Amino acid sequence: MSAESHDPRNIPILTETIGKSAEDSVSVDFNAVHAAILTETLRLAESLLRQAARDIEATLFERVFDRLRTELPELVDRVLHEHVAAAKLPAETGD
Repeated sequence: MSAESHDPRNIPILTETIGKSAEDSVSVDFNAVHAAILTETLRLAESLLRQAARDIEATLFERVFDRLRTELPELVDRVLHEHVAAAKLPAETGD
């Protein structure tokens, strides 16, 4: 083991680290930081909501189109049968 190896018992104390950081830190305009965080948060929220609305719209479109694809043949068949039946009744009663 070399004489320059790090001693694991030599752990920096949190207050020493904070003290060094505080001395090296720059002055912060908390109002500007607050405004920047708020602006970026609102921008992100707007983006996420717009994407969610597009996703919801696409999902609803697919659901409606799927139901239309499923129900339209039955609807057309039913209406055609009703019209055929309605057309037969006056002809039968006229004889």
